[in-house]
Amino acid sequence: MPQLFDVAIVGSGPAGAAAAIHAARAGHSVALLDSAEFPRDKTCGDGLTPRAMHQLDLLGIKVNPSYRNHGLKLHGYGGSVTAPWPDTYPTNEGTALPRHEFDALLVREAVAAGATLIHGTATAPELAGNRIVSFSVVDGSGATDTMKARWIIVADGVRSTFGKQLGRTWHKDEVYGIAARSYSSSPRASEGWMHSHVELKDADGVVQPGYGWIFPLGAELGQVNIGLGALSTKSRPAKINTKKLLETYAAQQRAEWGLGPVEKVASAALPMGGAVSTVAGANWMLIGDAAACVNPLNGEGIDYGLETAAMAVSLLGGKDFTLVWPDRLRAAYGEAFVLARTAARLLTYPQFLPVAGPVALRGPVGRMLMPAAARLMGNLITDEDRDLIARAWKLAGHGVAWARRDTPLWS
Repeated sequence: MPQLFDVAIVGSGPAGAAAAIHAARAGHSVALLDSAEFPRDKTCGDGLTPRAMHQLDLLGIKVNPSYRNHGLKLHGYGGSVTAPWPDTYPTNEGTALPRHEFDALLVREAVAAGATLIHGTATAPELAGNRIVSFSVVDGSGATDTMKARWIIVADGVRSTFGKQLGRTWHKDEVYGIAARSYSSSPRASEGWMHSHVELKDADGVVQPGYGWIFPLGAELGQVNIGLGALSTKSRPAKINTKKLLETYAAQQRAEWGLGPVEKVASAALPMGGAVSTVAGANWMLIGDAAACVNPLNGEGIDYGLETAAMAVSLLGGKDFTLVWPDRLRAAYGEAFVLARTAARLLTYPQFLPVAGPVALRGPVGRMLMPAAARLMGNLITDEDRDLIARAWKLAGHGVAWARRDTPLWS
């Protein structure tokens, strides 16, 4: 007999686990599926900005309570700029925790809320029109079961294997990211700032089209997350070996940070800024990374994963999601994502950063503009903001969204 649930959630990362918590607390019977056993690793910078912290506060979940950070420090081209977190959300603090621990924490909370955790791979959706009637779940031994649910939330990450079977398409002519990350011991693990190096050089001293990061994880863990990312398009792919360049970047920062050997090196490519299509059907929705809800300017996706989880669960009912869900995503993120995608395209040109970097990171111009830029990059502007920077960003978003109205955006 098929297993029957109100809600089946495919993928147990932050987006899927958060959706399970919201749905279970709303009184639904919930199946939370993942092919991996938890805890498991995931390629990520591990940083949690105030935007993500706000969603975790709404869920009543405390993450790495012994460590908090206060913002971002940007370095490069002979200068440094400090950009504190703004007072946009109720908390202006961030933190960081390895996904190995963070995801397992959220899964435990989902189970405590009443969700049923099932280890298996979701595959072979049976469709009637664009409605999922049932799908198969294959466990580690190869045994197959059938699952039925009134609603299905797909949160299976950047590759979205299940989403592809439903028609999800990634548009690589838009900006997408490639990244590598690792962990290293450091005596500065408790430092209260995230660091980003926008002048990223290879072993020969040649500036590469990317940026590096070092995110402290707190004294308890005694480590930092160290990684790098680059932006690409189909026509201008970033021609870098991320894992090799990561070793070089770590060597360059070793003395200043007292870094030990890098460990657990992992890499990934990720769609950004809503550059996917077919994200919903009559009774199913893609959320989080699966729906390319990733900031094109800083690669952050956890906050959007947590937000889209709450948004998706709020829509559960008698609605057909086919048009409702893409419209909801566009209303929440459309203008900001199209503007960020357009700005991020500049970073795919190798000539851009060497020209713009010195202006942005040295002298009074940098000290004035970069904190605002960090706020914009982190999408830490709300509808209640009325200052000049916020108004300019929103006006630019209207203009760019109109000019690029035919761009793929959850179409």
